[in-house]
Amino acid sequence: MLKNKFISFLILGIITYSASFIGAISTMSYKEPWYSTLNKAPFNPPDWIFAPVWTILYLFMTIAIWSAWHKNTKDVGLIFVYLIHIFFNTTWSIVFFVMHDIFVALVNIIVIILFILFLMNRFKKLSKLSYYLMIPYLLWTVYALILNTSLLIIN
Repeated sequence: MLKNKFISFLILGIITYSASFIGAISTMSYKEPWYSTLNKAPFNPPDWIFAPVWTILYLFMTIAIWSAWHKNTKDVGLIFVYLIHIFFNTTWSIVFFVMHDIFVALVNIIVIILFILFLMNRFKKLSKLSYYLMIPYLLWTVYALILNTSLLIIN
């Protein structure tokens, strides 16, 4: 049983962090010079803050889905929703940094937030730990929504 839990955690971690990897590659490859030319709100954080914050959030997301998966007699539907959510999480960096489409990125964030809320609702019934681990992710994503909206408005 312990081996299965470790393997499932590893698989879910690889899936979750693949979003981070794809996002990082997209950002590094296409961010500049475009992003530097954008007007930014005064509350826009320095660039260096994003990598450590997202690294922690992806760990929290991995633990959250893993914990809920093992508390819920392994509901494949829950994993499927989580994977769709990861897809939208991944595509934000592509839409924003590769395609330079601030509006579509904004719509993408709204979809991500809806998925987070849905997952949190499911997690709350299954695992309090999973629910609580999603709160920082929700807060950061709402902050990202505000940042994305400000970029759309002032550019």
